[in-house]
Amino acid sequence: MKVKGNLLAAVAVGAAVVFGAGLAGITPALAKEPANTVSRAVGVPLQAAQKDLKKGDYTGALQELDKADAVKKKSPYEQHVIHEMEGYAYVRTKQYAKAAKALEPGLTDGFLAPSQIPQRTVALAQLNYQVKNYDKAIKYGTEAIDKGWADAQMPTLVGQAYYLKSDWMGTVRFEKSLIATDKGRGVTPSNESLQLLLSACLKTKSEACEDDALQELVIYHPKPEYWQQLLYGMFKTVKSDSNLLQTYRLASEVNVLKRPEDYTDFAQLAIEAGSPGEAQQIIEKGLQENIFPDTRTKSKAQRLLADAKRAAARDQAGLTKSAEEAARSSNGNQDYGLGLAYFGYQHYHKAIQALSQGIAKGGLKSPPEAQLLLGIAQLKAGDKAAALKSFRSVKGNATLQRLASLWSLRARQA
Repeated sequence: MKVKGNLLAAVAVGAAVVFGAGLAGITPALAKEPANTVSRAVGVPLQAAQKDLKKGDYTGALQELDKADAVKKKSPYEQHVIHEMEGYAYVRTKQYAKAAKALEPGLTDGFLAPSQIPQRTVALAQLNYQVKNYDKAIKYGTEAIDKGWADAQMPTLVGQAYYLKSDWMGTVRFEKSLIATDKGRGVTPSNESLQLLLSACLKTKSEACEDDALQELVIYHPKPEYWQQLLYGMFKTVKSDSNLLQTYRLASEVNVLKRPEDYTDFAQLAIEAGSPGEAQQIIEKGLQENIFPDTRTKSKAQRLLADAKRAAARDQAGLTKSAEEAARSSNGNQDYGLGLAYFGYQHYHKAIQALSQGIAKGGLKSPPEAQLLLGIAQLKAGDKAAALKSFRSVKGNATLQRLASLWSLRARQA
């Protein structure tokens, strides 16, 4: 970030007020107000410096201010006036480190008007950031934020200051606090703030922190690349084939499957799970979108498609019998298998009925898996309210609970 244009205005306002009061103090009429007067020894070079400032001769002004500062016995007010004029000249000549040093005493010397303190605090945050004095940038920037003096860019400045001083945990704490405040006020956290949080999380090598940041990005700025980062991170940690298949379903839903192996692995898992219709659907989608770039990958996909079609044909021929057997079964596993098959053929209402019956009977090998699939089928059928209820009911499997929360997010964004 660069020093903003309003910095000059903030300094100039303060300087104008101070200069007027300081130079008036050399006249006999104001001699009875010693707290706001300057001696002739200091006042003469100050007057010359003010003339130089008005005509834009900042080098000349600084030379005159050096003369004023060389006077050995100066009152606190005289020193204040010198600092203020120096600060203005240094800002104009882009000597920001010197400007910050000159303007900082004004916050505590008692001579700035209360109305000038907010502008001065903001200016000092900007100046110190510009000269890479990140500790002071954080100090003044945080004060400006806490007291309601900051503009929209100040949180970015403070967050970046933490980051640029390599204080990754400080960055994480600041950005999380900022995000929580925004959410509490009903304000959407900025993409910049969330990106900075994600980058700091990556620096801390905390997968939990990274996942949380990505999930916030997906919630508030749902771009495909954020979904992709989040889900590919999950792929690395998923252990079982059934959970992996569920992860592929969400990845396909948000359109982040880009590699040939994503499609073939997804299809193979679906066939093995008893959902050949789903496998056929995903391979046909990959072929249509030219996901398979060469003869080898395309041939593999076509072989897998042929397997899926044969399995689907056998499966569909036996659906009526499967439905009858499921109806007679005392536990819900056959109902689940029937619902899974219907799901793969995109017969979502039939899938909902079978899965609901299986869950009601109980005795399922994986109740959370059935509950999650039910929610997905309900969402696909257009019943968002029922889907959200089903997703909230997924319990007992950390991976599936996480997927259910992400499906809930997807449902709200749909």
